[in-house]
Amino acid sequence: MPRPTIGDTAMTDAERQARYRAARAAGQPVIHKHRPADRRGLLQRWHDARSEFADLQARYAAWLESLPESLQDSATAEALRAIADLDLSELLAIEPPRGFGRD
Repeated sequence: MPRPTIGDTAMTDAERQARYRAARAAGQPVIHKHRPADRRGLLQRWHDARSEFADLQARYAAWLESLPESLQDSATAEALRAIADLDLSELLAIEPPRGFGRD
């Protein structure tokens, strides 16, 4: 996700460098944020995504069931119904190939 802009237009390289040097001269601490690397294999990521889809579908179905009668014909209900009516059985039945003895 990109950083939020500070002004109306993007800074030039010289402006960015000047801001960086001013912050270092003022003694502000340097904070670097790095996302942890995803170390799961493709097979594990597939299984996790499959279970996530099934869990989300169940939650959307529960949301649809708890909608009041006045909202049963709304756009929200239609979207929830479309998600709840998806047939995930074919997706859940797929077993990807194992790769080169690493999975």
